[in-house]
Amino acid sequence: MFLTQAGNADHVVVPVAEFFMAAILKFLTPGLALELVSAHWNMIPQTDVSTERDSKPEARLGYGDTCDDNMDESVFWNTKVLPVLQEFESFAPGDGVSDEIVGQLCNSCNGLHDALAERDMLGRQCKKRSAILRTLFRLIDVGSDRLNLTLAKLILALNVSGNNLLNICKLIFKISRDASNDVMFLTDSILDSLLCQLQCENVWSKGEAVLYCVGSLKLLSGNSAISSLLLAKDFIGTLLQLSKRLMHGPFTTSANLTTPRSEGEGQRVIAGHILVTAALRNIADQSESRPSFLSNKAFFTLCLILENHRNDLDICINVARIFSKLSTYTECCHALAETPRCCSLFLDLLGKHSRKQDLVVRLLFTLGNLTSKSIEARERVYEEEGGIDVLLDLFQAYQETLSSSEQCHAPEKEDILVKLIRLLANLAIHPTVGCRCVKKSEELVINAVATINNLSYYQGESSVVRSHHTHISQLLLKLLLSSSMDAVLEATRVFGNLSQIRDVRHFIMQHKVEQFVVTLLDSKTPDVCFSACGVLINLSADPDSRAALRVEGTIQK
Repeated sequence: MFLTQAGNADHVVVPVAEFFMAAILKFLTPGLALELVSAHWNMIPQTDVSTERDSKPEARLGYGDTCDDNMDESVFWNTKVLPVLQEFESFAPGDGVSDEIVGQLCNSCNGLHDALAERDMLGRQCKKRSAILRTLFRLIDVGSDRLNLTLAKLILALNVSGNNLLNICKLIFKISRDASNDVMFLTDSILDSLLCQLQCENVWSKGEAVLYCVGSLKLLSGNSAISSLLLAKDFIGTLLQLSKRLMHGPFTTSANLTTPRSEGEGQRVIAGHILVTAALRNIADQSESRPSFLSNKAFFTLCLILENHRNDLDICINVARIFSKLSTYTECCHALAETPRCCSLFLDLLGKHSRKQDLVVRLLFTLGNLTSKSIEARERVYEEEGGIDVLLDLFQAYQETLSSSEQCHAPEKEDILVKLIRLLANLAIHPTVGCRCVKKSEELVINAVATINNLSYYQGESSVVRSHHTHISQLLLKLLLSSSMDAVLEATRVFGNLSQIRDVRHFIMQHKVEQFVVTLLDSKTPDVCFSACGVLINLSADPDSRAALRVEGTIQK
């Protein structure tokens, strides 16, 4: 039995059963409709029906069959998809909606996502994909961050590209800038959608959209709970792979490998690396991130980024902050120390950016960590051509008297000196570095002893120099016998400070050092005489020492 459908020039013949079934479906809930269709499925002929459609909402949303749709897909569309789209269409742009309504819309959107996924109709598989996207984009104008994030997840799952992809990534970035929205990223799989965008082989095909995705993840990774979630999703591995693709550039064929990169592309590369390293910097704060950094051989990739972008301070500082955090852990410190050319690279950057305090202090701290745990790192720093000169130049530059305009930076400069002296002290642990011949390295030795002298002035309990006074006193004995009067002077000055300690005074008398100090009173150099007097005055504080000093003719001299 058939009916004719009027309203057009042509009459289209449709089966009666299908006509009434479609009419009934419009007035039933999706669940009841699906039950009815299932119960009477065998009664409906498996016939394709093609009709002319006017501009009614049903036509715009793709209601009914197309010539290529089979009946099964038509029923799915009419019962699972169309009712949701019609629900969305009922909200005009700019409508103010309550939280309750937003929740219902989000649930409907998630239900649509799950239904399409069940039918394997995400991506570009759905024939009426454009109708779905048109409705979803229109719903964004409702203006709810929660709803927009849910819509963004579904739109990305439908594999949009071009400006549609860019606009959705911008929308997510805007939402991620508000820290109060972080909780929404914890309870949704939108993170998977963002990470998926970063995993494409050709990141250049997505242009700025990738940058907005990384930007969102960089902001979100500042939240410790989200960082933990990202770590579980191999966030570090994804970012490192993205970095490698960024370094390879947008050219894939041998014919255009030498084509100069445009200024716009170059800026996107820099921006990409800045965002990637900033996100890694945030994630490095998490102690549980260490295994991921180690398993992904992150240190090699980060050093490569540092080498390729040594002129970009933002990238350099981000990478240096990662190294300074991770190098405090023994296993990471050893992994970094084993990375080829890392020490050479750090020294090169210290020379190149010697006035950039944020960078300098972190590189010195990292080198201090490496040389405290690795004898190989001590050798590499010492053997690097010009490396020691770079460190001494830094020492000279940062110990200069601060001008009035620089007083606000005094704490930062002092911090740099602390890190630098620690590095020099760690280097001196190595016998090749520490036991230097004064004749061959007079300037280095004198500067090192002068540093110890300055530090030995401070009498606080936290003074490392004073806590190691016995070892330092033993080293100074050799310098007192040096042919360099400058070395003798600096060693005497150190004894002048340390002889305030009773144990050091006992050491001096035990090793007959006072006899040599008394002979220094014959020097024609006022500074030498002054320093010798300081040592002798401290020694005279002990009754037993005073008798010995009288025997040496100290009073007459």
